[in-house]
Amino acid sequence: QVQLVESGGGLVQAGGSLRLSCAASGSIFNFNTVAWYRQAPGKQRELVAGITSGSSSINYTDSVKGRFTISRDNAKNTVYLQMNSLKPEDTAVYYCNAVSRWNYRTYWGQGTQVTVSS
Repeated sequence: QVQLVESGGGLVQAGGSLRLSCAASGSIFNFNTVAWYRQAPGKQRELVAGITSGSSSINYTDSVKGRFTISRDNAKNTVYLQMNSLKPEDTAVYYCNAVSRWNYRTYWGQGTQVTVSS
């Protein structure tokens, strides 16, 4: 059973930084892509950033470009989201998402809360 476990969320002031981690129970090479999504209260879940298995393709939603960086540590089977210059509008529950390269099944983590105070 594949598990994705997020950590690193918390409360931070505007302008601050947080680093989120998504640890997979198995090798992250089992996934074509790993991505971070977020969902704010009353809003739809949105894609924040994604990275392919070989890090050959990385994409960000426009609102976080230049502030967030997605990366992966294959040895630790972990994907990170470094978030700098945080804004109150970044407040949301952040979810890790991964798509299996074998059966294209999608997996989700339990989410981690990020709250940015003004």
